This record gives sequence, structure tokens and C-alpha cells, in this order.
Amino acid sequence: MRVACALIFGRQARVAAALAGALLLLCCSTARLHGEEPRRPNVVLILADDLGWADLACYGADLHETPHLDRLARQGMRFTNAYSASVCSPTRASLMTGKHYARLHMTTWYEASQSPPRDRRLIPPVTVGNLPHRELTIAKRAQRAGYLTALVGKWHLGDAAYYPETHGFDINIGGTFWGAPYSYFFPYRGSGRFEGEFRYVPHLEGGRSGEYLTDRLTDEALRIIDTAGDRPFFLYLAHHAVHTPIEAKADLVKHYEAKLTDGLRHKNAKYAAMVHSLDESVGRVMDRLEENHLADHTLVIFLSDNGGHIGQFDALNCTNNSPLRSGKGSLYEGGVRVPLIVRYPGTTSPASVCHEPVFCADWHSTIAEVAGLTDVPAPAAPLDGQSLVPLLKKPDATLSREALFFHYPHYYPTTTPASAVRAGDWKLIEYLEDGRAELYNLRQDPSEQHDLAAERPAKTAELRDMLHGWRTRTAVQMPTPNPHFRTERP
Repeated sequence: MRVACALIFGRQARVAAALAGALLLLCCSTARLHGEEPRRPNVVLILADDLGWADLACYGADLHETPHLDRLARQGMRFTNAYSASVCSPTRASLMTGKHYARLHMTTWYEASQSPPRDRRLIPPVTVGNLPHRELTIAKRAQRAGYLTALVGKWHLGDAAYYPETHGFDINIGGTFWGAPYSYFFPYRGSGRFEGEFRYVPHLEGGRSGEYLTDRLTDEALRIIDTAGDRPFFLYLAHHAVHTPIEAKADLVKHYEAKLTDGLRHKNAKYAAMVHSLDESVGRVMDRLEENHLADHTLVIFLSDNGGHIGQFDALNCTNNSPLRSGKGSLYEGGVRVPLIVRYPGTTSPASVCHEPVFCADWHSTIAEVAGLTDVPAPAAPLDGQSLVPLLKKPDATLSREALFFHYPHYYPTTTPASAVRAGDWKLIEYLEDGRAELYNLRQDPSEQHDLAAERPAKTAELRDMLHGWRTRTAVQMPTPNPHFRTERP
């Protein structure tokens, strides 16, 4: 009976996808017959902050409830091997430019870019904090093609002279150089955290006591959808959730506290409540697209900027990325593998799953192809990302690239400076303090528990050479030895 139902569902899904594609083609053909150019599709890019690969129910979360994102996955395509940088600003830079964050020399977050620590074995490089204006962002390309472009939420790619308005966004609501809000509750400002610095989220005036940041950013996003009119729009909804501070609505916290039992991997009720609000935001956006008859003509992308943060807030671990190892900052899978769900009717098949490794830099070229931006000048070569449209059409397709590369020449609670490469099922991590390498077969060992470097010296040497060659070609920044560091203290 289950097999029969699955076959019926599969046939219905394929028929629905075919009908949607035919309808879209008919609309385009009709527009051409009347001498009109078909309207370009809308693009909604929803980026979560610090959301782990295993934080959604459709990725195996055991405490968190994410019905709207689960529905989005049933309507579209879920990726199991999507990758980002290990921290926030680098991923955002790659999303915007299509270039590897290491090529841009944007390997750490904005606030840390200019002041590396000098009390460790290596001195991390001073990196680029402001996304250079010479870089042609996907927003600027869309803007030149007539799109209404809007950033709602977190920017984190430079100071006021490099804010979203200077990179192709018509609208900027909330975007600053800061990486986290002081509070998730109105008025979203204060100075009790972040070394006493006063922080605020601009353009969110007129709120009320108890108003929640994730909800308010969603309100602003819905207004943009409602007011776009006949213009196609590129909406970049960059939530602060679920980044610290871990704050959530009291009723949701109580709901998840009541669910806590022994044996759960996820144990933080406040964090679960933050995920819940994030999920509700996605549901509200999808509902508004449906209400405005835009859902079938909109590419929706949901992903996270890095792996889940496994550090503590208020004496509780934020999340648990198991079965993946470690978390934010690390180049283990828990730090760089992220959830990714894509819905584009007529292209993605309902309930499809793609296992091909993809990277955050791929979205510039993907959006450009979907939006038909071939008539708009492209960024200066080389681009490191590839269009994922072949995968959206056929999830078992493959991309023609050698490998994925990662570079974090900095210190974080989960790691010392390191680089990594994933080629097929194999992954090598090289630690830059001493050149030590670890080798894993991700198909057999996705939790990275069995280091095979000593057992497979030839494969280790092959991937190390590949990694070193990429670092040279890409002109990445490397840390330097600290001449004043002493392993033994007097």
C-alpha cells in the first residue's frame, strides 16, 4: 500500500510540475504575441543566521517544530550537502558576489577584520571588512535589469559607506555593519552586551512593547511584496535569528519547555522557540506570495550563513549539530554544512532531494540565470560559483567542478586556523599552526570520527596538493608566525 501511494504521489508531483511549467511557458508565449516582454521572475532569498544543518524537522531535529519549512521542502527541493563559510560575513560576501570569500579576503566577520589577536601561535591576517564597491553584486545586476531590490535585516558587509544602498539595494531596512542585535524585543537597542557598545536596529521605529524582531522584519518584507506592483522584486530577507542573544517569545518558550525529555539532542527551549518564529516567518512570506498570486512565479531560497553555534548562552548550549561534528567557526561539517531548501515551480519538482555538494557562492550565478540577467554586465572574472539551475531541474545531475574549498585563517572557540577541501566523498582539513592534516570519507563517516590520514597517505597527499594549489591560485591570506609566542610560560 505504501509503495502504491508513493508511486501515485510521485506521478501527481510530476504532473503538477509539468502543468506549472506549461502554464509559465504559455504565459510567456502570450506576452510575446502581444509584443510584451515576459515579466522576470521574483526572487526571495531568506538567510538564517547560525542555523544548524540539523535544526529543522525535515533535517532530523527532535525538539524543534518547523512545519512551514517542512512544507517548503515538500513543495520544492531539499539539499543535503549545501555548504557555506564557517562564520557569517564571508558567506554573505560570497552570496552577493559569486566569488569565494577567500578570494575577496573576507574570511572573518566585520568587527574582527581589522584587529586579529596577537597572543596566539599564529597572527591571523588583517582582512577586508568592507565589501569593495568594485564588486558587482547580484542586487546591483538585478537593479540594472529593473528589479525592485530590498534588503531586510542583517547586512554585516561594511560600514555606512558600504551599506546595501551602495551595492544595488533600493531599500535597506535594518542593515548595518553589526553582526547581532542588542535585543530581539522592541526597541531593539541597548548597551548591556558587546563590551558596552550601544547597538540598535535602524528603520524599525513605531513598534510596541513586546514586539519581536523576527516578526517585525517579516512585516517589513511583506510590505515590500505588497508594494512592488508590476515590478519584479529581489527580496533579501536576512534574519538575525537564531544568532545570540538567545531570546524568544514567552509563550513559545513555555511550549518547548513542556516538550523537554531525556534523550533529546536539542535541549534549549529558548533556541527552539527562536527557530519556531523563524519558521513562522517563512510561512508568512509564502502565504503572502500565494495571496498575491506570485508564488508560481517566484524563486524562493532558504539557507543558513554557517553551521549552528554550539557555544553557550545563559549557561545553555545553543544547539547540537549531531550527527555532524562541531559547529560554527570550525571546518568540520557541523561548522560549514547548512540547510538549503529551494522552491521554483516549473523547475524544481515537489519533494525532490539533491545530494550534490553546492556552495554559497553558487547563488549569484543561479539567480542571474533564473532572472535572465544575461543582458546585464556580469562581474569581473573569475567567478567561483556555478549556476545550480541544472540541479534544480534534475536533482541527480552533477556539477563540473574539481572540489569545494574552505579557508579560515583565524581563531575561534571551535578551531585554530585551518583550510579544507572536499573532493567527491573525501575531505581533508589542514591545520595551519603545525601543518597537521585530517582525512575523512564523508559517505562512510559523515560524523568525521575516523581520521584516515595515516591509513591513506596517497589520498592525503593528493588532497593536500589540491588545497595548496587552490590557495596559491586564489591568493588567499595566510596567518603568520608570532615571534613573541612562547609555548612555555615562565
